[in-house]
Amino acid sequence: MSDISDEDDNTGILFKEPDDYYQPEKQPTSVEHRMLSDQPLKLQLVGHSPLWGHLLWNAGRTTADYLEANSTTLVKNKRVLELGAGAGLPSLIAVLKGASCVIVTDYPDADLVENLRTNIDGNCREEHNIHALGYLWGADITPLLEYLPQDRALPGFDVLILADLLFNHSEHAKLVSSVQQTLRKSSQAQALVFFTPYRPWLFDKDMAFFDLAREGGFVVEKIFEKVMEKVMFEEDPGVSMICFSAENQLTMRRMSYSDGQSLGILCTGQQKPWHDVRGIAYLV
Repeated sequence: MSDISDEDDNTGILFKEPDDYYQPEKQPTSVEHRMLSDQPLKLQLVGHSPLWGHLLWNAGRTTADYLEANSTTLVKNKRVLELGAGAGLPSLIAVLKGASCVIVTDYPDADLVENLRTNIDGNCREEHNIHALGYLWGADITPLLEYLPQDRALPGFDVLILADLLFNHSEHAKLVSSVQQTLRKSSQAQALVFFTPYRPWLFDKDMAFFDLAREGGFVVEKIFEKVMEKVMFEEDPGVSMICFSAENQLTMRRMSYSDGQSLGILCTGQQKPWHDVRGIAYLV
């Protein structure tokens, strides 16, 4: 039997990964949002998230401004639930502007939920009634209701916030189900859906959410528009070349039940001109 040569001993080196093969874990970043009152809020973003929680989306900032500007009617003394919150900016605005109770949720990932709690601790005071929870759309809502005072005949939340969630097409039915289960059965209750079609070639699939909402008894009413300064992803030629002048068009629509319940829709369009989609004017 021949001896194993030094050359044979080193053959495994050929299959060794390069030193830089495994990328270091991305660290959290921070961004600032300045309220309309000029108060700065510092937000931490997770280093990376397959659910895009590492970004502060245009709809999040716009939702925050809209809630602040209309806080007297929308959030003051109201019970607010945010779904798919990311950094939780709209929820922070809601509690800072007088909401009686705010539940801010995202996918039940430990890093996402802990990041929400970090942003609460960094921007809120002890007397603010705000709680971060992990919640999977369509799941049991009992944990979400546990923080609400049991002082009303009709349980649930007065205001729901859904900012830039409609890109997740496979989850539309679960999202509608969560809205139906958590929104208080009252003519004063409303869910606000803030929407940006970042992928205009999938616009019809994004809009399918509204079909499901209509099947649940909602009717759409446009109530707000805003022109954004620039697109979210300027480096994406599929968006910026086609839609640069139009992603900046922000539209809000209210969807209401025949019994007076309402679901508001805030949309950002990315293309021109106006088209009538299923009887509702959207900028597409």
